Amino acid sequence: MELKKYISIYFIFCSLLLFSQEAELSVSVSKNKLGLNQRLRVEFSINKQGADNFTPPKFSNFKVIQGPSQSVSQSWINGKVSFSQSYTYIIKPKRKGELIIEPASIDINGGTINSKMMKIIVLDPVEIPDNPNDPNYIAEQNIHLVAEISKSSPYVGEGIYVEYRLYVSENVSVYDTSVTEAPQYNGFWNQEIKIDGFPVKMGKYNGENYRYIVLQKALLIPTKSGRLAIDPMKMDIVIGVPTGRADFFGNVMTKNIKKEFSSAKKVIIPKDLPLEGKPEDFTGAVGNFDFEVTLSKDALKANESSQIKVAVSGKGNLKLFELPTVETPAELEKYQPERKENVKVATNGLSGSVTDTYTVVPQFKGKYKIPSVNFSFFDPNTKKYNTISTEDLYVNVLEGKEITTVDNKTDVEKRTVTLTGKNFRYIQTKTDFSTKETTDFFKSNLFYGLLFLPLLLIPIGIVIAKNNEKRNSDVIGRKQRRAEKLAKKYLSEAQKQLGKKEAFYEALERALHNYLKAKLSVETADISKDRITKLLNNKKVEETTINQFIDVLKASDFARYTPVTDTEMKAEFERAKQVIVQLDKQL
Repeated sequence: MELKKYISIYFIFCSLLLFSQEAELSVSVSKNKLGLNQRLRVEFSINKQGADNFTPPKFSNFKVIQGPSQSVSQSWINGKVSFSQSYTYIIKPKRKGELIIEPASIDINGGTINSKMMKIIVLDPVEIPDNPNDPNYIAEQNIHLVAEISKSSPYVGEGIYVEYRLYVSENVSVYDTSVTEAPQYNGFWNQEIKIDGFPVKMGKYNGENYRYIVLQKALLIPTKSGRLAIDPMKMDIVIGVPTGRADFFGNVMTKNIKKEFSSAKKVIIPKDLPLEGKPEDFTGAVGNFDFEVTLSKDALKANESSQIKVAVSGKGNLKLFELPTVETPAELEKYQPERKENVKVATNGLSGSVTDTYTVVPQFKGKYKIPSVNFSFFDPNTKKYNTISTEDLYVNVLEGKEITTVDNKTDVEKRTVTLTGKNFRYIQTKTDFSTKETTDFFKSNLFYGLLFLPLLLIPIGIVIAKNNEKRNSDVIGRKQRRAEKLAKKYLSEAQKQLGKKEAFYEALERALHNYLKAKLSVETADISKDRITKLLNNKKVEETTINQFIDVLKASDFARYTPVTDTEMKAEFERAKQVIVQLDKQL
């Protein structure tokens, strides 16, 4: 009896929660934009029990293919009760244009509530396969790899970002993904933006609801104007798609397929910075910056050091311009500056500070002026140039040697030279030479050694000449040695960066491009891998060698966005070395 009592109380409590909700008749569609020959699923749903007499819209510009299909669901999750009663229709548009699905209505608690109107855009007919349940067709309709850019026409030097998103509808499931070709950013300074995990978000694509994840983000700063293209990202995805059949229990059966997807090619057209108002000392800084020049000590003794700090801080292309140079009087000995960068990469660009620190050492007592320094930058928000000027700085040397001044007189007065330490000496007019004892060279050990040395060098020279002749006759070996030497030359920088992933793969890719540039007399920075393949084919290079070269380039691109070990980097270095050796034999 006690158990029945508690169960009754539970259901009464749930009913009270359900009836306390405000009744709402919502409407959702499978897509807001479709072709004239496509179908659309419309679902009307009420969130409260007790509703009756559902009246659908007239569907004036649509043909009802199926429906209504009714379903009821109720759940209790984390103390919250939810209820849904839905009515689903499958409809097909009769004409193109902007069509309206009128409101539906339902009676509840003695009143009537209505749903909202829905606008549907109908376009030209689209190509539909003979079998609408074809897994490849379903995958294409439900998965989209999209590249989104923040700005399509920035200024040269202005930072923008590109974001690669994978949109997946509720109709399919994704089991595995792998990037097969990373995008190329020719004409841009680029830096990857780190992503914390891959959280699944909800969003719209072409007016439809999708789940999506952000696969990759990169900050791009154009280095030249004109039409710059971002090549697509390509990836293989394993997808579970419905087959249109059901199993014995009525569950929808799915099939796993592996399909390649590619983002659309994006074009960015950077603008040149305006010439009007451009300062003469402008060095390419684009953004919004602060500028200051400070002195660590303004009072010191001779031979003590002080530091002049030149700092630019703010947001913009902090790594792509030179800081102004500080000019000092000749009496202040100035050393080469030490560069320090504290720069962060984010979606809105580079931010932080860049500092040059000069060490100056005075030689003489006195007060010296360090002239003011100007720093100019272009602000893309205001579309104007700005110049910041610092104040003059003064260094007061309190102790040290005095600077000797010379009066401007026409007559030259002869003065006695004063001897101070060992700085100056009189020119001696008398000599005091003595004969040094030496041994005769004739019949000495050195004499006989030099006499018989040619007799020893002749057979050695004969042996060396024969070895050189043998090496020169070995054409294949000579080419091999020359190719290995050439490979080491081009890959020397990459070898220095082993263990530093980003720097190593940049140096490796640059080495491969520089090699092609030298051997083929072409600029490789703006050509695709297909173009490189065509050039090498024209030079009668073997297909295997070409594929190995392209594979190394692809691996360099891909490895920047995946974790790699030092062992893998060393293996990639050796593979690049062998590829250059093989190419050099054939070119």
